Amino acid sequence: MSDRQKALITGITGQDGSYLSELLLDKDYEVHGIIRRTSTFNTDRIDHIYQDPHQEDARFFLHYGDLTDGSTIRHILEKVKPNEVYNLGAQSHVRVSFDAPEFTFDSVAMGTLRLLEAIKDYQERTGIEVRYYQAGSSEMFGKVQEIPQKESTPFYPRSPYACGKVYAHWQTINHRESYHLFACNGILFNHESPRRGETFVTRKITRAIARIVAGKQDQVYLGNLDSKRDWGYAKDYVKAMWLMLQQDKPDDYVVATGETYSVKEFLELAFNYVNLNWEDYVAFDKCYLRPAEVELLIGDPTKVKTKLNWQPSVTFPELVALMVQADLDAIGIDNGKMTTDKAYIRQNIVNKSTSM
Repeated sequence: MSDRQKALITGITGQDGSYLSELLLDKDYEVHGIIRRTSTFNTDRIDHIYQDPHQEDARFFLHYGDLTDGSTIRHILEKVKPNEVYNLGAQSHVRVSFDAPEFTFDSVAMGTLRLLEAIKDYQERTGIEVRYYQAGSSEMFGKVQEIPQKESTPFYPRSPYACGKVYAHWQTINHRESYHLFACNGILFNHESPRRGETFVTRKITRAIARIVAGKQDQVYLGNLDSKRDWGYAKDYVKAMWLMLQQDKPDDYVVATGETYSVKEFLELAFNYVNLNWEDYVAFDKCYLRPAEVELLIGDPTKVKTKLNWQPSVTFPELVALMVQADLDAIGIDNGKMTTDKAYIRQNIVNKSTSM
């Protein structure tokens, strides 16, 4: 029997799920993911690592299921027998959570409870330890109580999504303390990448820039440009998830860069990359405003840096450049179509960032 580690990931088709899968496969894990059944394929982010499960050396497997379906979750757990479970699945769009609060809470909060209960029962029946990672969110801090936000900062959620995440956070702690589960909460601040969903503001901006340069779009409509976020690189953040489950004792960690930038600053750097003025292309639409805004989020990464020896590898301006370039590449824009040399612009936005 193989002693290879097995991991089960909910939300495997998302940004974080795809990067985490790559990380675990590189570490010789057998990786299992739960995907929702749809009439069209939604596996673009993991197609490059997909393996035919009939292959003798296959280490990547997908299972149909949903966090709103507890019986299927239990069945998958019994079948896979994982050593680690990473709960990344959720209705994760904050603005949409105001329009679909019941579904959001069911998938985010109750989905976590269903998964924790399944793990608890499986562990009690088999005696096999299952280490659990719960994906928290900086949105749980919501209305600013202190700056920067750290593990002990009180939560003040300002959306149905954030309320669900707060419930999931405390339910994880409750199962850890009541049933001795190895369960960790990662309170991750905003983390972006070229794999970010196209409706999230950062990717919405970078994708629009590529389409504007290509002459396929004239404007991009946005909401609050003054909100500030602590933005990091998703590929760095999934490493922190894995590190949490490799420790001797379970704990909770804020994962952040310790820097904050506004949406407007993201716009400036992103449009500078293609030598355009963002004000010529950005329009306001109140439909993108939240009923309750979160104006400022900035995390204190002291604990995750000292206890897990974790460090972000990509700066904010480098992240912006990475995302814009990826969307330019995706739409087929080469150097000849750029108005200014890309290397120059990349250096230019890095220089601009130092004066902010």
